[in-house]
Amino acid sequence: MIAIVRTRTLHALRAAHTEATRELATWIGDAVQRRQDARRATDSAIRAETALEDLRAQHAALTADAARDAGELETLRAQQLLDTEDRAALRLLLRTSRKTISEQQRVFVLLRRGAFHSVHGTREAAEKAAERDGAHPEGWLTQGSPGTDCPATDVLWRIQPADIGTGSQ
Repeated sequence: MIAIVRTRTLHALRAAHTEATRELATWIGDAVQRRQDARRATDSAIRAETALEDLRAQHAALTADAARDAGELETLRAQQLLDTEDRAALRLLLRTSRKTISEQQRVFVLLRRGAFHSVHGTREAAEKAAERDGAHPEGWLTQGSPGTDCPATDVLWRIQPADIGTGSQ
């Protein structure tokens, strides 16, 4: 069967086909552009996600550092309070010893293996302090007697008399 088409209709169909081809080319161009935009957006999202992960890791590290620093600060504050208490106790001991010194001309220094242990107003007080810390009650020798001139580091406990210089001398 043969179809007869008028020239006007044929031109209209060809024009419509040409227009449809142009629109198709435009849509294909738009689709390519949108696909490139989508790739760029995906790449940007991946970079942003990677950067976010890095920032979270840095934040976690900084938070841990801050917590450690806060702990150290708290420890230092506690140590400062202890140091302040120690200074107050030392001042009290100094005042007490100054009062004692003004009344006495001699004190007895208790040494353990040559290292300072304590200071006492009487020899008996020094002996009692050493005995409380484990010295043998019968083991005392008088300094200067035969066999007692060995170095202080060789003797477990030693009482050393010391003259006190006062401000009035």
